[in-house]
Amino acid sequence: MQSPLSVSSLNEQIKSVLETTLSSVYVEGEISNLTYHSSGHIYFSIKDSKSNISCVMFRGNAQYLKFRLEVGAKVVISGNITVYTPRGNYQLLCQKIEPSGVGALALAYEQLKTKLQIKGYFDQSIKKQLPKFPNIIYVVTSNTGAAIEDMKKVLTHRYPLAKMILIPTLVQGEGAKESIVRGIKKADQLAQNIHNKSIIIVGRGGGSIEDLWAFNEEIVADAIFTATTPIVSAVGHENDFVISDFVADIRASTPSNAIEITVPDINELRMYADTILNDFNQKLKTILYQKEQYIKHTKSSFEQHSLKKRFEFVQATISQLQQQFNSTYLQTLKVKKDDLNRLQNSFFINSPEKKDKKGFVQLTKDNKIIDISNIKLKDVITLESSKCTVECEVINKKVIKA
Repeated sequence: MQSPLSVSSLNEQIKSVLETTLSSVYVEGEISNLTYHSSGHIYFSIKDSKSNISCVMFRGNAQYLKFRLEVGAKVVISGNITVYTPRGNYQLLCQKIEPSGVGALALAYEQLKTKLQIKGYFDQSIKKQLPKFPNIIYVVTSNTGAAIEDMKKVLTHRYPLAKMILIPTLVQGEGAKESIVRGIKKADQLAQNIHNKSIIIVGRGGGSIEDLWAFNEEIVADAIFTATTPIVSAVGHENDFVISDFVADIRASTPSNAIEITVPDINELRMYADTILNDFNQKLKTILYQKEQYIKHTKSSFEQHSLKKRFEFVQATISQLQQQFNSTYLQTLKVKKDDLNRLQNSFFINSPEKKDKKGFVQLTKDNKIIDISNIKLKDVITLESSKCTVECEVINKKVIKA
């Protein structure tokens, strides 16, 4: 009779058979019973409509996982079958996990984007304003790529007043995300120590999604979000969007574009300065002219109301009054002289001596002295002398021709 096997021996034989027979499996299923252990290992199950199998991914492989596993997600697993002999349980030892139907990087990108959006990393209200005239631009990028040379050329041509400081950084491959984080923190620290108007540009030239992946890492997003200096994300080409673009204060389509949007054009500033100077000179001339006219007006007003002008006005008034007085006096004197002459003539004409002269009488009509040539037929006239008065009626009048 055959000797019985111990439980341990049976489990060892089963383990040997399974691990030898199923040393490489490629299986698709839905994740359930997911646990991220503090050790870094991931424990879960995958299932279909009829059965399920336990899975484990140890920390060594889990650290390269680009996306986060979620319950209900459908995945494709590469690995092998192993048996945990103390319990007689077999499980799938996962070496590589890919999302079913979509790339791992694409899924990881969407997962992190959603997570950071919920945390408020993309809110426009917290974005920092770029200084209008930056003094120093810290560039966190590779010192061997074409991006830094393009940025230098654009800055030299566009705004040579600003200083560019390169923080040499790995931008792809192993250790790139940690290098980018160190570069951001160093640039932010330098900017705070100098206390000037600084900007940090984080980026690199174009490449595949794998080449740009370091800028999709969460620790890079955290470093950008916590920095106190304004940060511009300039990764790849215009159509490339990475997580750092959404977290940064400004997104540039290319590294060269990052310089264009962070510094002014010195030629435009020169033209603007000329315009301001011309406007200033024109306004200054206008102000000086207005002040000059005001001074002239004030001086003229002062002269018009000065004591001298008042004395001149009074003197002119006195002279005018004197002239009016003299003119009125002479006119009045003339009138009086004429009256006197008329009285004198009347006196001479009506003097008693002339009236009493033999052969002469005064001819009157209605008590008024008249000329004989004015007498008409039938007029009643009076002939007067100093001694008698005779009333007569004119019965004939004859004009004596010379």
